[in-house]
Amino acid sequence: MSDPVERIADALERLSPAPLEPPDFKAADAFVWHINPDRVQPVGKVNRVEMDLLVGIDRSRDTLLENTQQFARGLPANNALLWGARGMGKSSLVKAVHAAVLAQGLPLKIVELQREDLASVGRLLNILRVSTERFLLFCDDLSFSHDDQHYKSLKAVLDGGIEGRPENVVFYATSNRRHLMPRDMIENERSTAINPSEAVEEKVSLSDRFGLWLGFHPCDQDEYLAMIRGYCDAYGIDIDNETLRAEAIEWQATRGARSGRVAWQYFTDLAGRHGVSI
Repeated sequence: MSDPVERIADALERLSPAPLEPPDFKAADAFVWHINPDRVQPVGKVNRVEMDLLVGIDRSRDTLLENTQQFARGLPANNALLWGARGMGKSSLVKAVHAAVLAQGLPLKIVELQREDLASVGRLLNILRVSTERFLLFCDDLSFSHDDQHYKSLKAVLDGGIEGRPENVVFYATSNRRHLMPRDMIENERSTAINPSEAVEEKVSLSDRFGLWLGFHPCDQDEYLAMIRGYCDAYGIDIDNETLRAEAIEWQATRGARSGRVAWQYFTDLAGRHGVSI
């Protein structure tokens, strides 16, 4: 039977575990933040699309790339909110921009933070703050419901409280909603609150704290077909325009939608039928 003092010491260690070892940010260029226990896990290969294959978002691409280059060079840069239509390349653009900056020889790490882990962002910022690296902190599909308190944690990234946002961290988020919460919830809170003007100000103002707002809108049919043709050219798939057009339009009809994501899904099917790896 173990010594009672040892058992007490073991119990105290479980309640208050030893501080984690500082992560090795030299291990990779991309990481994912996990909790329970807290850790920054390196990603060996990032799932991304080359920037040249992103069609119809030239203005957003150029703006985000320039902002990211400034940050990687140690210059002032804005947090960015990429909002708009589903499947139009918001998250793909963030990852493509990171790759483009690395290709230019600029030092930049990307750390992905899951929306459900926003409450832990303060702990993550404390880890990143003491590093000599520069970090693009990325949260995909960010949004909040009327009773969601995670938005309070987001302020630690956007404003930083008394400490301020770490100088070596910039925050990029994607969302289908411009104001990060459904419009019907905004209107509902305004109509039922004692002071409607203040009821949703705290949540709606979150989007105002992003220095860059980049909008993504549904593509038209020509852009949809241009996306697919670009994929075919990049991967060496020989298909005539008439056949591609007929198949691609039929594919979008079965999906009931037309977007960059649907274009890639059709191309994935096409590449499989042609025996081409992607």
